[in-house]
Amino acid sequence: MTTEPEINAEAAVEAPTERKRAYSKPGERRIQILQALAEMLEHPKGERITTAALAAKIEVSEAALYRHFASKAQMFEGLIEFIESTIFGLVNQISAEQPLEKEGSGLKQAYAMTAMLLKFAEQNRGMTRVLIGDALVGEHERLQERINGLYDRIELALKQALRIAVTQGAFPPDFDTGARANLIVCFVGGKWARFAKSGWKKLPTDSWDQQGVALFH
Repeated sequence: MTTEPEINAEAAVEAPTERKRAYSKPGERRIQILQALAEMLEHPKGERITTAALAAKIEVSEAALYRHFASKAQMFEGLIEFIESTIFGLVNQISAEQPLEKEGSGLKQAYAMTAMLLKFAEQNRGMTRVLIGDALVGEHERLQERINGLYDRIELALKQALRIAVTQGAFPPDFDTGARANLIVCFVGGKWARFAKSGWKKLPTDSWDQQGVALFH
C-alpha cells in the first residue's frame, strides 16, 4: 500500500472543546454551549445529559440555553452540523490533493478518507458518541436519521474513490466497489464504537498500518 497522503487532519478535525476567551458576540454563546455539550459527552459511562446539567456546567440558567437553541435536539443538531462540515470538508480536501489525472489517486483517496475518519474520532471523543448513536438514545429520532444519512454519504464518497481506483487498474474491472465501501464504513463504525465502549482506551488508529493494507489490497 502506498504511503498515506499528507493531510492537515489534526487541525481540521479538532472540535471546539476549549474556551480560550470570553464569549461576547451573539454567536459565541452558541459555540460555548456546544463546546460544553461535547465535553460532557466524553464520559461514556455518564448519565443522560440534561439541559439543567448543561446549564450548570457553563453557569447559566436553562432559560439562557433556550434563547440560543429551541430544544436539546437542536443542540445535538449543532454538533452533527460540525461533524458533517468537518468530515466532508476533509473529503473535498483529499479529493483536491489527489486529482483524477494523478496515478493511483483513487486508491489514495479512499485510504486517506478512511484514515481521516479514524483520526476524527480519536481527536473528538464527544463527537464519537454522537457518531455511534450512543449519545442519541432517548433523543429525537430525526437525529439518528441524520447520522444514518452521514454514514450513507461517507459510503458514497468511498465508493466513488474506489471506482476511480478500478479505472486506474488498482482493482480488476469486476471489483465490487459498493461492497468494499460498505465494508470500510462498517470497519470505521466498529472502530468508533470500540473506542467509546473501551473508555477511550482502544484508539481507532491502533494497527491501522496493517489493517489499511488488508482493506485496500
